[in-house]
Amino acid sequence: MDKKINSQEGLTAKKEDNFSEWYQQLILKSNLADYSSVSGCIILRPESYLIWEKIVQECDKEFKKAGIKNCYFPLFIPEKAFEKEKEHVEGFSPEVAWVTQAGNTKLNEKLAIRPTSEAIMYESYSKWIRSWRDLPLRYNQWNNVVRWEFNNPVPFFRTREFLWNEGHSVFSSQKEALEEGRQIRKIYEKIAGEFMALPGIYGRKTEKEKFAGAVFSEKLHYIIPNGRVIEGPCFHHDGQNFAKAYSIKFLNKAGKEEYAWQNTYAISTRMLGTMFAVHSDDKGLVIPPKIADNKIVIIPILFDKTKEKVLKEAKKIEKELSEFSPILDDREDYSPGWKFSSWELKGIPLRIEIGPRDLEKNQVTIVRRTDSKKSIVGIKSLKKEIPKMIELMQKEIYSKAEKILNSSIKKTENKKEFLQLIKSKKVAVVPMCASKKCEDVLKDETEGAKALFISPENNSVKGKKCVICGKPADYWVYAGKTY
Repeated sequence: MDKKINSQEGLTAKKEDNFSEWYQQLILKSNLADYSSVSGCIILRPESYLIWEKIVQECDKEFKKAGIKNCYFPLFIPEKAFEKEKEHVEGFSPEVAWVTQAGNTKLNEKLAIRPTSEAIMYESYSKWIRSWRDLPLRYNQWNNVVRWEFNNPVPFFRTREFLWNEGHSVFSSQKEALEEGRQIRKIYEKIAGEFMALPGIYGRKTEKEKFAGAVFSEKLHYIIPNGRVIEGPCFHHDGQNFAKAYSIKFLNKAGKEEYAWQNTYAISTRMLGTMFAVHSDDKGLVIPPKIADNKIVIIPILFDKTKEKVLKEAKKIEKELSEFSPILDDREDYSPGWKFSSWELKGIPLRIEIGPRDLEKNQVTIVRRTDSKKSIVGIKSLKKEIPKMIELMQKEIYSKAEKILNSSIKKTENKKEFLQLIKSKKVAVVPMCASKKCEDVLKDETEGAKALFISPENNSVKGKKCVICGKPADYWVYAGKTY
């Protein structure tokens, strides 16, 4: 039977008209994820998990080059361990899920299901670290965490369970710890920029928005087309706060006891949603070819008389291009048009079409997923031309995302204009004082926006007034709504 594409199998919502509905359809219809029977928890299907594995692989490669070692700590954290760092506990207590019973037996002590692993890891660090010779200690674990308290879950952006890396480093000096921060930033920028084609803005969080227990927090931030800001990979300098809470001390070279200096850092599956949302279109997924598992789909155009010859050549091309993990769609009960739409929905970067006329001329038609541009390429030239196409597409996808980022940001000192910018789904750069009260007012008056991070460029803040209270500003901040 010659099947035709059903409109309900493709996206029926438009990205520009109804982003939320479009995004939900994109995630479900392109087989990236599905909802589970546990509220707020999603299932990562192979199509998205393959991309996550690529992120893990590339990050891990960079971590190991830097001398960071992988480990694994338990999922459960005893209540007494969790409560040692007061600010940390207060920051996470609304989100913690607790285990209180095993079978029919009530536990003597509640166990937290990790929202993050400082508490369980640092108990061990305090036992393992005795001397300056034990430092630096740079451990990382790839795991899942659970954070329960939130409303309106959104696949990848806001889920009760998600996957990430947790880097937890210990140093003998603050200088070493801060140097690691610069190193980790470069790693995350490389993964996001080079592989995911995502340009971001790196900035330090305000005191109100920093990680609970940290001295300061810095994150990469991304803007998706509906104006929302996604907080991406993060680095937290914890100073000696956790070292003092968990008694992580060492004898320095002079034989004097000191508290250690610590950092934490992470990248999570939230980045998948960011990439899908920024690059994809009304036809479905757009996946940067550098991170796509299958970079090519080969679709033979089959007719009874020439079917055997066309299939034979398609299989030869599949073998010849094996380094790009091509998919050969030789199903006979679906029309070519149906297949084209189906693979566009799933975001395969390049489509190779080969029919009897192409065979006669020893050529194929290659269609780019990003813009549907068609190219006629000789079969013998495929191995040479495809890497060029992939490289060009990768650059173009990044460039397009960069334009979205830049066009979403505007600087202003006028409160009325600021409120209008937020209302029109933009990110505003405004002068603010360091008062947490002003951040609360900002959130209230904008119906949910917040001071996202302090602008890296603050040379011109002198003489400026806080956009909220009118007092002298301490810095320029990026303000907008997040997931």
